[in-house]
Amino acid sequence: MIEIVGIRFKKAGKMYYFDPDGIKLERGSFAIVETARGIECGLVIKENTFVSEQNIVQPLKKVQRQATKEDLALEEKNKIREKEAFAICLEKIAQHQLDMKLIDAEITFDQIKLIFYFTSDGRVDFRELVKELASIFRMRIELRQIGVRDEAKMRNGIGICGRSLCCATFLGDFQPVSIKMAKEQSLSLNPTKISGICGRLMCCLKYEEDVYEELNQKLPNVGDIIDTVDGSGEILSTNVLMQTVKAAVRKKENDPPTIGFYSVDEITVLKAKKQKKQKPIVEEEYEE
Repeated sequence: MIEIVGIRFKKAGKMYYFDPDGIKLERGSFAIVETARGIECGLVIKENTFVSEQNIVQPLKKVQRQATKEDLALEEKNKIREKEAFAICLEKIAQHQLDMKLIDAEITFDQIKLIFYFTSDGRVDFRELVKELASIFRMRIELRQIGVRDEAKMRNGIGICGRSLCCATFLGDFQPVSIKMAKEQSLSLNPTKISGICGRLMCCLKYEEDVYEELNQKLPNVGDIIDTVDGSGEILSTNVLMQTVKAAVRKKENDPPTIGFYSVDEITVLKAKKQKKQKPIVEEEYEE
């Protein structure tokens, strides 16, 4: 077993594990740690916990200290400087007439590195921009191109549900989403209805996928011939959540069909409709 703490650096960012190195950290407190980007101040979202070494990628970097009032005050100053840096970078992008959309600016806690996030339809030659920004801020400048999902995560917004975007409020990682999920949930395949404000398939299609997969396995298919208490007939439609089918059945072969609704437990499939082979559906890949 090994002792770890979980720290997050953005509101809905990934959680990273660190070695507390004997320091007791409570959930909701702040800690100063060293990351690949430099010294940073992060929020503790998992207090000191012992876990199996097999579940952790080692070696873990150690927590330097619990954040003091001075550390938190410096972090607030960095936030103010980030806004100033964002405005200056916007101005310089316009001066250089670069085809890029600036999304966010971030300064590491130790004020060594200044990172600008942007989107663009293609590659951008920003070498001159980096030189100019480095001379202004006297820091190491990094321009990082991100995807549309990351842009939505950073900027936040309101989804079609009327609530703040999942990716910007609680989703730490993006999960692969495919059009197959919309089909299994009997949703409209109209892209405008199943896409988020980022233009990609909505992340919430993944939430109930496991339940729909389990329920769909218990349901027969539309077109199957079934036997019921009212006779045999053909399934016209199915209701996944209610686990019922709508069918046109006949008591006798020459009787006119009647429409009835039956529970899955009340029917027996006599003949399954042959399903056409479908091309495999490729899941959409999320940009990191």
